[in-house]
Formats: sequence, structure tokens, C-alpha cells
Amino acid sequence: MSETLNIGLIVGTTREGRFADRALEWFETKIDARDDMRYEVLDLREAALPFFDEVAPPAAKPVTSEKAQAWGEKLKEFDGFIVVTAEYNHSIPATIKNAFDYAFEGWRRKPLGTVGYGGVGAARAVEHLRLVAINFGMVPVAGAVSIGGADFVKAAQGTPIAELGDHLDGPVKTLLDDMAFWGQAAKLAKSETENRQAA
Repeated sequence: MSETLNIGLIVGTTREGRFADRALEWFETKIDARDDMRYEVLDLREAALPFFDEVAPPAAKPVTSEKAQAWGEKLKEFDGFIVVTAEYNHSIPATIKNAFDYAFEGWRRKPLGTVGYGGVGAARAVEHLRLVAINFGMVPVAGAVSIGGADFVKAAQGTPIAELGDHLDGPVKTLLDDMAFWGQAAKLAKSETENRQAA
């Protein structure tokens, strides 16, 4: 079993001029420094999923949309996910919810982390996303990165996130350590289950 985790780094908003690109660019430098995980960016703008329009949820019946089928298959490649998210009206952007609704197996029994940004660091969106993740048997990790308050104001006005100070380094480390722990734990548990079933 490979000890290197494959993490899907999901960019959750699709609007023009999104702050997500700046948060993503900064966070990539942090995850690049890890030798226990690799990652791939999953941009919902590029996934271009249609608004959910199926006769049944993916847990009950395969989806018919070709883009959604490709999305679901892609998710299966990863050991966990970190979502870069804004907060829209006290919750997650519809694009993120739609991305979760359009898949099932690819999410199951994997850790989920977050990098939130906005006035309150997307705190309420993160809590809602964690509830959604539980439905898929995921492990929403305690560690999270929150770019909020004065940090967000300064960054939105043009200050590079890397120049805001080192106070975000602690949350980044906690998030990635949690992803590493729960990602490996989930991989081991799934491997043992598969071995028992094959015996």
C-alpha cells in the first residue's frame, strides 16, 4: 500500500474574478512542501457540471450526464479532498453542493479538509460542508485554514497571502497533518476490508 496520499484540491467557486485563485496559489506552495502527499487541482469551473437533473441520486442509480460520469470516476483516484471555498449567504456555494450531489463512491470513507476565505473565513460554509461530507461516510478533519477578518480584507485589496504573516502556518500544518493521519487510516481500513472479503 502506497504511503503517499493522492489529494484532490477542489476549487469551489466558478465566478469571474474569484478570490479562490489567489488562495489556491498560496496553498499549493504549502502542500508542495509535503513529502507524504501529492495533489491535483480539481477546478469546478473546468468540470462544468450541469445542474443536478437525474431521476435518482448517484447512490441509487448511475448518473446519465457524461460530464458527471467523468467527474465521479475522477474522484475515485483520490485518497482525500481539500476544498477551497468561499461562503455564500451563510453556506457553501451551489457549485460545491452540486459537485457532491453528482457523485457517491468517489467521496466515500475519505478525509475532507477545507481552506475557507471571506469576512468570517467561510466558517459557516465549512460547517455546512462537513455535514454534507458525513452523509458520504467521509471524515471531516478538525484542522482547517481560515482566511478571514483583516487577513481577508488585506488580501482582497492586493496583499499577497504569503505576506500576511506566519500565523496561518500553524493551521496549515494542522490541516495537512490531519489529512495525512486520516487518509492513511482510511486507506488501511479499506485495504483490510478488501482482504477479508477476498479471503
